[in-house]
Amino acid sequence: MALSSPPVALEVDALKQVPLLAGLAPEELERLAGRFREHTFPQGAIVTREGERGPRVLAFFVIAEGSAAVIVGGEVKALLGPGDHFGEIGLFYDQPRTARVTAETDLRCYALGAWDFRPFVEANPQIAWPIMESMAQRIADNTEPSH
Repeated sequence: MALSSPPVALEVDALKQVPLLAGLAPEELERLAGRFREHTFPQGAIVTREGERGPRVLAFFVIAEGSAAVIVGGEVKALLGPGDHFGEIGLFYDQPRTARVTAETDLRCYALGAWDFRPFVEANPQIAWPIMESMAQRIADNTEPSH
């Protein structure tokens, strides 16, 4: 069972490491950081479920402490630790989760819901272009033909 807190100021340095947000100015990152909520998950807890729909699908997570496994089709695809993130697609698009994320250790992370992110972007339209560039780069990276 995850525990959630009221909004907390996520470290701006942690957000600078997220490619999706790397193009934002420090003051924009600072304002956005205040919209995150801290969540804790005990070791073994499932943070997101592959194929899941619902509120957690529309959330983006940044890991502060601990480690988590990303599992697709029963196979571990990645191990994540402090500073890593997952779920950014959920900020933009309501679709079932593409992976299960499980807490390998006690896990503390910060989450931002689409319901907080969208009004932030609408109120700060200057951040939309850098975010779109980052998303376009990610799409290009994932669709380039292999040689």
